[in-house]
Amino acid sequence: MGRSRKGSLSPEEERKAIEQLVQQSPGIELRGEALRIDFMYEGKRCRETLKIPLTFSNVEYAVNKRKSIQLEIRQGTFDYAVHFPESAKSRNTPASRKITLKELYERYWLVKTTDITEETERRYKVALNACCEIVGWSVPVNTLMPEDVDQLRARLISTRKPATVNHYLATWNGMVEWGRSNEYVTRSLEAVFFKNRAEDPDPLTLDEYKQIIEKGCLHAQDKALVTLAVYTGLRPGELCALAREDVKGNLLHVRRSVTASKVLKVPKTGMARKIWLVPPAMEAVNALLKMTENAKPKQETIEISRHQTRQEKLTPLVTPLQARNKSVATERMQVGSWAAKWEKLLSRAGVRRRVAYQTRHTYACWSLTAHGNIAFIAKQMGHKDYSMLVKVYGRWMDSESENEAEFIWQELQKSGAFCPTIAPS
Repeated sequence: MGRSRKGSLSPEEERKAIEQLVQQSPGIELRGEALRIDFMYEGKRCRETLKIPLTFSNVEYAVNKRKSIQLEIRQGTFDYAVHFPESAKSRNTPASRKITLKELYERYWLVKTTDITEETERRYKVALNACCEIVGWSVPVNTLMPEDVDQLRARLISTRKPATVNHYLATWNGMVEWGRSNEYVTRSLEAVFFKNRAEDPDPLTLDEYKQIIEKGCLHAQDKALVTLAVYTGLRPGELCALAREDVKGNLLHVRRSVTASKVLKVPKTGMARKIWLVPPAMEAVNALLKMTENAKPKQETIEISRHQTRQEKLTPLVTPLQARNKSVATERMQVGSWAAKWEKLLSRAGVRRRVAYQTRHTYACWSLTAHGNIAFIAKQMGHKDYSMLVKVYGRWMDSESENEAEFIWQELQKSGAFCPTIAPS
């Protein structure tokens, strides 16, 4: 930048001349072999070293840069990061926060994935990628407006169910809220969720269960799995992850689940639980124990969190049946295989189609209509409290209100309660 010599000065003479010029230039200092600008900003003295050669023309450049900075400060347009992007003082200034949607995504994702499991990361990534594709990866974040978010909602709902869209929007909201708290985003870009009426549980009737057992199940294992699922309320992943070591008398310990990607992890709530087995469930467990009596235990890894695992020696209780001329790739039945098997059982039995998860709803609805203790049922199913039961299965509870009232009165009478005769005077 500029000439390195002035006239025919020797290096020593040139150095002295530059030092003299610097001394005559307010706010410009020598720092070793570099120039440093000195100015006041927001009541504080700032010094910034310029990474340019020490020449006469660069002294002039430093003088003009300082004047430009002072003018911008007076006009209120000065941005530290524009003039000194590598300075520690430029951090968290408006210019340092000007990034594209792709850059925001990459910064957010690096932080977000430290706290979630790989399976959750996969689901979140699909959702967030879809949102960013629609909005535009190269769009500067600070130019986004609420209208862009409205367009995102409209595009998503045109091809997806409300429940799916709300999941996508929840991941989007997490990212833009993080961006706003870190001042990459200057306005609210959170999306409003769609109203979504949760689908009512669709439990099996006793007749349908009987049809599946008698007409749908070709193997003893099929009968055992359907019976165990219906009479315990196990989630499909929990059912497939059961081990022989989980059975203790008439207690079934639920300590893990298996994901669609075949990863063993802790149950949904993160807590183990125990299920008291009723006779049909006990019969099913005994049958499965008999079927796997020759199985060998194996050391397996259980994912607790992204950064924590535990080791368990397990013998799978639910193993895949080996079809003729087909090899078995895993020693444990996988969630996808159970879902496919369930579909075939219903079809063969002539029972209306439902997803395998409805066996869990079946357990809850049957237990509630049988006057089961609501807190006990919630504990058996692995809910933190019974509020979820009231919310999801309230219709089944309401339908039994009259019967429940009669049941309570009968029990009270056994304890000596009576109905007095009250004659009006």
